[in-house]
Amino acid sequence: MNKDTNGGSGRHEGVAAQRKIVRAAVVQAAPAPFDSVGTLARVEQWVHRAAGKGVDLVVFPEAFVGGYPKGTTFGGVFGDRTATGREEFARYWRGAVNVPGPETTKLGQIAAEHRLHLVVGVVEREQGTLYCTVLFFSDMGELLGKRRKLMPTGAERMVWGFGDGSTLQVHDTSLGKLGAVICWENMMPALRLAMYSQGVEIYCAPTADGRESHHATMRHIAMEGRCFVLASNQYTRVEDFPADHPTPYGDEPGTVVSRGGSSIVDPLGTVLAGPVYDAEAMLVADLDVSLISRARYDFDPVGHYARPDVFALHVDTSPRSAVVASSPWSSPTTSTPG
Repeated sequence: MNKDTNGGSGRHEGVAAQRKIVRAAVVQAAPAPFDSVGTLARVEQWVHRAAGKGVDLVVFPEAFVGGYPKGTTFGGVFGDRTATGREEFARYWRGAVNVPGPETTKLGQIAAEHRLHLVVGVVEREQGTLYCTVLFFSDMGELLGKRRKLMPTGAERMVWGFGDGSTLQVHDTSLGKLGAVICWENMMPALRLAMYSQGVEIYCAPTADGRESHHATMRHIAMEGRCFVLASNQYTRVEDFPADHPTPYGDEPGTVVSRGGSSIVDPLGTVLAGPVYDAEAMLVADLDVSLISRARYDFDPVGHYARPDVFALHVDTSPRSAVVASSPWSSPTTSTPG
């Protein structure tokens, strides 16, 4: 089942026309798990479809390129791993992407060809470690940056490394200040505040959480941060995974593995599109960016409502490499945003 859902009633004027309306799309679909080439072809198809609707920004789910291996254990238990699980991880590692690399070049070309900004979740490979990462591309195809997930959730920690504060960035684009927070990171108050402190206006939330309670979190963040929130989750069924992919969901091809729940919410908590469950969908909404300043009139979480005389936030934005080329006795540097 395919579904296009449009929200907002404003006429699309484009960014050049006073930067008042940004037309955004959120994709809720299945990748080709563990197959980056196949998934990039799907990204291109969805972006082409979004461009036909005059979209300025497209957001894809968490771990879209590389796949979110929901339901598998990778053969891991306390104190032991299985040979089969190691083979499964090796396949997962082969399906991941280097940043930068051929896959990021292709994603940049897709963004440039369709003249839109692109935010997409990938499984990033560096050395022998995988990271849950979100990539940002401009409408000229430039890789603006990446966000590595700080805190993998539950069993994700068996296969994903931990990000650091160096990628906690908001990108100042022609659409506005663009950032991303991944899945359950959205329940980390300090991380949210770090994003708000950078003035995030379009808050992308790629996720793997399809529960109705997660949608409540998205509405709360929109109101708390006085920003637009774009939540994107995959819609996958058993048949979308390789036949030998072990899951607890059985063998029935149509059994839903990830049910979606994507949505677009404005800075006052009004839902512009979604949430959509149990269907493939592309949600589209016109974001009136002038609403942000109107919403912050009576609540600014890092301004007149912040009480800096009582509260302070320290964020270490230095990169934390596991292996450093400098002296082993050197102390890592830290920095604190003003």
